[in-house]
Amino acid sequence: MNKVNKWIIAISVVLPTLLEVIDTSVVNVSLGHIRGSLSAGLDESTWTITAYLVSNAIVIPLTGWLSRLFGRKRYLLASIALFTASSFMCGSAKTLSALVFFRVIQGIGGGGLQPQTQAILLETFPPKERGMAMALFGVGIMFGPIIGPVLGGWITDNWSWNWIFYINIPIGVLSLIMVMLFIKDPEYLSKKVKQKVDYWGLGLIVVGIGALQIVLDKGQREDWFSSAFIVRLSIIAAVSLIAFVIIELNKKHPILDLREFKNVVFASATVIQCVVFFVLFASITILPMFCQQLMGYDALLAGLVLAPGGFATLFVMPITGILLSKKVNPKSILFIGLVVTAYSMLTMMRFNLYIDYNSIALSRIVMGIGMAMVFIPLQTMAFATIPKEEMGNATSIFSLSRNLAGSIGIAFMATLLTQRGQFHQYRLSERLHQYDPRYQMGMQKAAAVLSAKMGVASKLAANGLIYQQLMKEATLRAYNDAFYLATVIMICILPVVFFLKRPGHSGTDVMIH
Repeated sequence: MNKVNKWIIAISVVLPTLLEVIDTSVVNVSLGHIRGSLSAGLDESTWTITAYLVSNAIVIPLTGWLSRLFGRKRYLLASIALFTASSFMCGSAKTLSALVFFRVIQGIGGGGLQPQTQAILLETFPPKERGMAMALFGVGIMFGPIIGPVLGGWITDNWSWNWIFYINIPIGVLSLIMVMLFIKDPEYLSKKVKQKVDYWGLGLIVVGIGALQIVLDKGQREDWFSSAFIVRLSIIAAVSLIAFVIIELNKKHPILDLREFKNVVFASATVIQCVVFFVLFASITILPMFCQQLMGYDALLAGLVLAPGGFATLFVMPITGILLSKKVNPKSILFIGLVVTAYSMLTMMRFNLYIDYNSIALSRIVMGIGMAMVFIPLQTMAFATIPKEEMGNATSIFSLSRNLAGSIGIAFMATLLTQRGQFHQYRLSERLHQYDPRYQMGMQKAAAVLSAKMGVASKLAANGLIYQQLMKEATLRAYNDAFYLATVIMICILPVVFFLKRPGHSGTDVMIH
């Protein structure tokens, strides 16, 4: 039995996880600088994002199996070391191909950190304190995607894009030292058990998840199924993943044991999590786009719109953890959190072209509060009925579903915005004809404005001004539709809460580290 303080163990594993989550989004705002520095095109440079996401997504479901194969501590140390070393190589890259290659390596190193961290926290803290443990874990998972773009923009503007990778090195080294000193494998993982490598399962999940992640990341840019590249990858992903599910369900020792879904509580929690992260990742992606496209914000200010919501999450998470430790029913907190999140989407649905920064930030604060109330009780209940021997496998499934749901949410909402924008543009333009009194009045006003400001009052210039306003209105309505759909989705998931069970606090404390 190890006498190491559980909070030191928690900090040891949460630090690298926070870095890993930040790195999923930190590059986004630096692409322009990377393109200029490495003489790359837009489509080529986006592979620096896709490469990381793909390798990251492939490793996540393999984490439980790799921990059993090599030992959790060894695998955790290898993951942190690989992530840290590849961060240095990414920052030192002189060509785009080198950067993409090292981003793949970085994703492989970082992919195992989320599931391992969650498994270690759940096993280190006794049942009555798991709410606080999940609050600490939630800091990385919920705050990372929000602070990533802001941090990346600030570092790139003030130093250079290379430092968004170099900054990982000292924290990575510190994490390595702490893990070596304070983390030990639990007894059930210390026992060496011979297990055959499931080559079919390994190959199918690598190909299937990799192809799916590329489809989700590149689909909108390639115009989805009008692209032969996307069609081929979609077929490969579908066939591989279906075959993977069939084969793994019939394996005695599968790479990823999908039989966890027989547990109704775990399955219900996974469904809720998928919906929540679908909405979360979609909203924190399209909200800055709304601010830049329609409100004229620069990249940094658009990123700062998200920051108040992130700080609200950081503030409310410990409070939620304390409430859970006081035996407040987590189902009640979860239900209220889902309602609050749905309400925040409703406020975003009512955005207009004259909304101010404070109103946008307030909607994000409300969402941040709701998400904090959702994340911790959901995580606590999801794993309350999972045996410790299956914890690594369960956290791998949970992390994979969370990341895929976020990727699907981003891809879906980006496509929805494009399609609904075209729809509203078509419907609004139907009314623009010379016999419409409102159009004639608009032309007169536009001509007057142009004459007063520029000394030009041509019919063509006035028409252009009206068309510009029409495009803004069509885009606004597309965003309203996206937030409306997010509201409906959040409301529809509420009944699933009743399938969850309140975890007991009388379980035996498991001191394994």
